[in-house]
Amino acid sequence: MAEEDYGRFVDWNQMGDLSKSSGPTKVDCKDLKEFKLMARQGYWAKNHKLRAQVYQQLIKAIPCRTVTPDAEVYRDIMGNAATKTPSSHIPLPEFVDGSPVPRYCLKAEAVASAHQIINCVAGQFPDISHCPSLPAVTSLLLHFSVDEAQCFELVSRILACNEPGKRLLDQTFLAYESSCMTFGDLANKYCPGGHKLIVATAQDVLEVYADWQRWILFDLPFSHMVRVLDVYLVEGYKVLFRVAIALLKFYRKHKSGSQGGQGSQQQESDKVRDDIQAFVKGIASTVTPDKLLEKAFSIRMFSRKEITLLQLTNEKSLQQKGITVKQKRRNVQLALNPDTFSSEIVSAKEMRDIWSWIPERFALCQPQLLFTTSSHGCSLNRFYAHCEGYEPTLLLIRTIDGDVCGAFLSSDWAERKRGGNKLSFFGTGECFVFRMKPEMERYEWVVIRHPELASSSKTPGQEDAASSDGQNSDNNCLQQAEKPAGDLSPFLSAHHFNLNSKNTSMFMAGNFDSIIVGGGDGNALYIDSELNHGRAGRCATFDNPPLCAESFQVSLLETWGFQDAMAS
Repeated sequence: MAEEDYGRFVDWNQMGDLSKSSGPTKVDCKDLKEFKLMARQGYWAKNHKLRAQVYQQLIKAIPCRTVTPDAEVYRDIMGNAATKTPSSHIPLPEFVDGSPVPRYCLKAEAVASAHQIINCVAGQFPDISHCPSLPAVTSLLLHFSVDEAQCFELVSRILACNEPGKRLLDQTFLAYESSCMTFGDLANKYCPGGHKLIVATAQDVLEVYADWQRWILFDLPFSHMVRVLDVYLVEGYKVLFRVAIALLKFYRKHKSGSQGGQGSQQQESDKVRDDIQAFVKGIASTVTPDKLLEKAFSIRMFSRKEITLLQLTNEKSLQQKGITVKQKRRNVQLALNPDTFSSEIVSAKEMRDIWSWIPERFALCQPQLLFTTSSHGCSLNRFYAHCEGYEPTLLLIRTIDGDVCGAFLSSDWAERKRGGNKLSFFGTGECFVFRMKPEMERYEWVVIRHPELASSSKTPGQEDAASSDGQNSDNNCLQQAEKPAGDLSPFLSAHHFNLNSKNTSMFMAGNFDSIIVGGGDGNALYIDSELNHGRAGRCATFDNPPLCAESFQVSLLETWGFQDAMAS
């Protein structure tokens, strides 16, 4: 079957019973309470066209910013492109954080349309920095749109909602991360059995709860998700929390039955996440959409006010810890030519990922290979000879076990000579360490994440507190920092702060027999003079776990500089 007005993007062969329209053909309701009841009971759930009309009505009634892009804006922007076949090869904006567009019974070409819509949204909403739910919401709304332009308008109105106290989609990392913490708080209170199960089985509970929105917007079958959407568009964000807690309740019941009362063993968080994902994807075999919503709305004393207070408290907690963004810059990407870029350690895509972490003023620079053990040999002297005079540099290491890690190093290696033959630390708070394989993760200077560690600054004439003898200069010279901790600049060297050199101010060091990155209770990376053997460990400067095996053999080492792409 096909709906003439609202079925253009739908693959009706996948829709099952939802392809057979039945029930009411119009909604005559002005009372909000009655409308809520109709949404919860699925009044328009069996008529695709009626559901589309209701969605149009609900979304167009959302209070929005004065200037909110509409369908005509999309047509003006896309121009002739709107009449061409879109391509799903167009990458999604970075703010979706790798979330794909779920198919949700759409035609294959509709996924490409979603890519096009989301990229157009990105251009119109430059303030969005983190919105992993957007691909799923766009995919769902395509079901109920006559064309891409109309879907674009619906998505834009949801994003532009400015009704006080109402939120529909998280659009910043701070909001998203605090919502995960809030879900944990709510799960502990309203689903204590499920929460205890997660605590008992997962090594990192927050990692598991970080998926709570994904359970609903990506993992639920379409028949269940669309019923959630019915209520969500009427009642708002709190519905997602209710449904996620209901899913946790059902999951706990499922595990109780499958384990036969036996105790649970703790395992890696990823395994627990995969297990929940598999359960939610297959939930249709045991739980109907009506039963899911019934469970969600049977939770008593669950209010929007409580959610708002928890959200604000968790946001404040994250701000105090300096955790407000996942990635400081999301609008600049390294333009690498895969045909000319050549690294034996990382691919062009992986180098782009690393480039997204570096300070913004270097973002438009091109990577320039300065040193590689495959060409220049395993000699620390040759390493220094090729790298001195370049600032900053990027160190890449591949071990014989296949692990890949490295460091962004803010200062010229020639600065090591200031300490003579004595090993002394230098560098700035822009330094960071990272690993690419087996998992991609970056570890910044600990003071960026914990600004309270930098409480005062020193006079410019003081000796660098990061010297290897670990002695701080005379504290009588200290004065109060002019900036509050929250305005901390990582561009400053360690001697600007009254920091314990054994803990947080040791960035990079080198002499005739080794190079070191990170210090304080260990080193993030230590490489010997033959660039052959190394050690990895936790260090206080970056508060990182070991980046690879604690004792490793170097298979290949590369150092990259930053070439100004604008220079002639």
